[in-house]
Amino acid sequence: YTASIGRLVIGQNGIMSTPAVSCVIRKIKAIGGIILTASHNPGGPNGDFGIKFNISSGGPAPEGITDKIFQISKSLQEYHICPELKVDLSIIGKQTFEVDTFKPFTVEIVDSVESYAEMLRGIFDFAALKELLSGPNHINVRLDAMHGVVGPYVKKIVCEELGSPANSAVNCVPSEDFGGHHPDPNLIYAADLVNTMKGGEYDFGAAFDGDGDRNMVLGKHGFFVNPSDSVAVIGANITSIPYFQKTGVKGLARSMPTSGALDNVAKALKMPLYETPTGWKFFGNLMDAGKLSLCGEESFGTGSDHIREKDGLWAVLAWLSILATRKQSVEDIMKDHWQKFGRNFFTRYDYEEVDSDAANKMIDHLQTTMSDKAFLGQKFSSEDKTYQVEKADNFEYTDPVDGSVSKGQGLRIIFSDGSRIIFRLSGTGSAGATIRLYIDSYEKDPQKIYQDPQVMLAPLVDIALRISQLQEKTGRTAPTVIT
Repeated sequence: YTASIGRLVIGQNGIMSTPAVSCVIRKIKAIGGIILTASHNPGGPNGDFGIKFNISSGGPAPEGITDKIFQISKSLQEYHICPELKVDLSIIGKQTFEVDTFKPFTVEIVDSVESYAEMLRGIFDFAALKELLSGPNHINVRLDAMHGVVGPYVKKIVCEELGSPANSAVNCVPSEDFGGHHPDPNLIYAADLVNTMKGGEYDFGAAFDGDGDRNMVLGKHGFFVNPSDSVAVIGANITSIPYFQKTGVKGLARSMPTSGALDNVAKALKMPLYETPTGWKFFGNLMDAGKLSLCGEESFGTGSDHIREKDGLWAVLAWLSILATRKQSVEDIMKDHWQKFGRNFFTRYDYEEVDSDAANKMIDHLQTTMSDKAFLGQKFSSEDKTYQVEKADNFEYTDPVDGSVSKGQGLRIIFSDGSRIIFRLSGTGSAGATIRLYIDSYEKDPQKIYQDPQVMLAPLVDIALRISQLQEKTGRTAPTVIT
């Protein structure tokens, strides 16, 4: 069954973003694709490196397939290599080789950007975007590729094609160690962009991660758009994007830890809303079944059914399309949204490199507390707020497409006012475990919707730490505040 692979398609210089790989797999009807990536982690000789397999839909391989690959890996007796096969990755075109097992064996080097750019031209109104970025009343943008693979895409699409000045895009030369930086587009690692935006010279800012599937959006003076709000704003303004005028909107989805901001939009627009475990493959299943058009995760991932991966540059062009249609600033669009739909105050705390045993004991303690019948209905007070427990569980998801069940996806405490506290344990690698704490609380009082999330959520953070005994059990008191 290996003999059937006689053609490889590779991006020029070996560089291709994860969304572009998904696009090309779908365009050429490949049986799959292999992505060599550090994702949003530090790269280089001492950094992270992963091998990711995407299936013919263009999406990440589901567990059924990765399990099979693992099983086969355990029985492999030998494999053949062909060190004499030298391919120049810098020259676009087809190269054919005679290899014993494959006759002929074709390697095709393609322009890394063109197929993806062609797809975006069919999704967005490029004339309107060009007017926004380079017309007489153009806005000023600052896009930070963080030395990842998105650099060439930003340069060719946003600067060359849409006319934004060359100096509006920074850190656009891909570097195998990301210039020694951590290419994760959030307030911590994209601090340079945040500081530049605070100067007030730019109207719109965005950062991208190492492989191009994540994004962070900022307004003038560094106004931060929470990723949970970002997907909700795109949902509420979805007719600004021509693609959805053609396809219609089949449904909306978010990962469970993501705030309920998208739920409010779905309710108002009378659209189906799916709440899935974390992981893009769950969205892919819904898209393949024609149930889903737009989705997002709190971890800076936003996307739609145009491909089967989250897509950083797509999300940024979606936002720019909304700016072009509404002729308002990012901050005004966000504030109008909160006025109309109410606001989900949201924060995520990461407790990193926690001793794995201590982390597991804390989660066990929390599960025991939550499963006690007396826990339901219990009231917790902090500052001047009181919250009553309405539901407590370990999130499980039954896939509406194939009926598969995913259990143990995160501990949830849901209060009677809809506020949620979520705990997830992720990664038990060499550096220990990470405990993620998410807080989501809805507010519709116009007097309160512009408050600082950390101030508004302080009582719930206090209650979460008391219930979980996180600090006592792990000895960790200083989390990284991600959003």
